[in-house]
Amino acid sequence: MQLSDFDYFLPSYLIAQYPAKRRSDSRLLILSRRAGSIEHRRFSDIIDYLKPACSADRQGDLLILNNTKVFPARLSGKKATGGRIEVLLLRDIGNGTWECMTGGSLKKGAIVIFNNKLKAEIEEDLGEGRKRIRFDGLERLIESYGNVPLPPYIKRDATVSDRKRYQTVYAKVKGAVAAPTAGLHFSQGIIERIKNKGIRIEEITLHVGPGTFKPVKCNDVSQHRMEPEYFRITEDAARAVNNVKKRKGRVIAVGTTSAKALESAVDGSGILRPKEGYSDIFIYPPFRFKVIDAMLTNFHLPKSTLLMLVSAFAGRELILRAYNEAVKEGYRFYSYGDAMLII
Repeated sequence: MQLSDFDYFLPSYLIAQYPAKRRSDSRLLILSRRAGSIEHRRFSDIIDYLKPACSADRQGDLLILNNTKVFPARLSGKKATGGRIEVLLLRDIGNGTWECMTGGSLKKGAIVIFNNKLKAEIEEDLGEGRKRIRFDGLERLIESYGNVPLPPYIKRDATVSDRKRYQTVYAKVKGAVAAPTAGLHFSQGIIERIKNKGIRIEEITLHVGPGTFKPVKCNDVSQHRMEPEYFRITEDAARAVNNVKKRKGRVIAVGTTSAKALESAVDGSGILRPKEGYSDIFIYPPFRFKVIDAMLTNFHLPKSTLLMLVSAFAGRELILRAYNEAVKEGYRFYSYGDAMLII
């Protein structure tokens, strides 16, 4: 398929710069793959579309959450020359050394000072704007000095409130530089209502990396390569998924990240295996999903790999029709925007 197949028009004023006042205040577009129909609801109505078990042999829905936790990965410092430099922490290599993305030109041996307290040395240029950097005392300062790494389409500086709102209420495992945004709509109250209805919830982990914002530059989308992201699926989560599939229930992925992790750990017979490692799976039409039966997702950038993933799940033409409807109805787009439930 061609990159232009995944384009759509989005007015810039629909790109959400701030979250809704309350998490569950977001709007929810319901997209039926079978009927091709669209409904407009509030996110708090999602419980109306979730099914509990109706008998001993008829399994209800299983909601899969990504419990990754965003950490304050953006650091602003100064070079020895006095020039300002931004560093985005990507991966802890160990012994105070991190793989990072940096702006500007930094050569091996260069020193950067953060907040007049934290010293860092460039150890190696890894290419494509990435460096291996050794820090002196990073762990002591990162939580108090680091900034939330908001996506590039949010045209403002991160605030104190972003530390809470650019994070799911069930975030546990630190390691993401971007939030699994479909989960941002859940409040603790909604999660309790879902559990009380008899809907089972399981958690997996996929640490969202900067590759989620990496543009596709090749016209033939099959030539694009995804950056590996760490994920982990526990034995309990795999067992729960396999039981639901066996008893004809639905596995509902909360977010593209949950979907990617699940589809990275399924074997040829459709059995989900406990697994830990790195996934570079690239999901685009005509990919055939083996695990998930429904998906909650936000609205994604034109020509992005995430738009391609949801197009593979629901069909490109149906997704683009839903996106055009969302634009027409004034939905808010991207990370702090509204949601879509594909059933």
